Amino acid sequence: MTAAVSRARGGHRARRSGGNRVWAVYTALAIALAVAGSPFAWMLSGSFKTDAEIRRIPPTWLPDQATLDNYRELFERLDFPRYFANSLIVTGAVTAGNLVFCSMLGYALAKIDFPGRQALFALVMAALMVPGAVTFVPLFVLISNLGLVDTHLGMILPFLAGPFGVFLMRQYISGLPDEVIDAARVDGAGELRIFARIVVPLARPALAALGILTFLSTWNSFLWPLVVAQSEERYTLPVALALYSIGQNQTRFGLLLAGAVVVVVPVLVVFVALQRFFVQGIAMTGLK
Repeated sequence: MTAAVSRARGGHRARRSGGNRVWAVYTALAIALAVAGSPFAWMLSGSFKTDAEIRRIPPTWLPDQATLDNYRELFERLDFPRYFANSLIVTGAVTAGNLVFCSMLGYALAKIDFPGRQALFALVMAALMVPGAVTFVPLFVLISNLGLVDTHLGMILPFLAGPFGVFLMRQYISGLPDEVIDAARVDGAGELRIFARIVVPLARPALAALGILTFLSTWNSFLWPLVVAQSEERYTLPVALALYSIGQNQTRFGLLLAGAVVVVVPVLVVFVALQRFFVQGIAMTGLK
């Protein structure tokens, strides 16, 4: 009887300790969510405020009198449809190029045995470790010599395939079973058909992860479009917002925050739509 009571008390203490740990984890996650989400909440709230209220000290979270003037000016006074279309064209082309070319090269490095494969993969890894700022000036000189300054192609061409995308796809495709690919080769299928019919359907999680990461980085890109796009007809959204939110004497924070909300919305839509594949693709490539 004494032993049974002791075991019952021990089990009760263990459950209570486990419940306390769960609540501690939830509390920590809630605090982290509040810290991470507060800038976005401030951005959304500030987009409905006047500039005077945004600069008020002490600041307020909720607007005293919500106004749509910032959004109205963003869509009516500025050439917003053109800037949005430019961002969409550049981001869509760069994302599509990375999905196609990075997956092709990743498949070749993972499943095709050819001379120099290891040297080529080492070159990809070396390019992955080179900071983008190092290649910025030579890249601009090359684009200028090709006559692609102030064109969509000049903003797209240098980023159609990136070393990170090649590495990501190579790591994922390396985990696919060789037996399936060998069986397709025995049946007479060529490498292009194997890639299109077998590898691409199996690599959808990695493709979704690569698509989200590429879309996010290209959509928010500022420095390269700022340098290459030298006329208003080629401005992307981040460039246009940065230039037109600066008035004669001070920055127009209300217009800037409203534009930031508009820029963030497409990214959130893409991430929510592909979230399941994104998490699976990152987990299965070993990028933890």
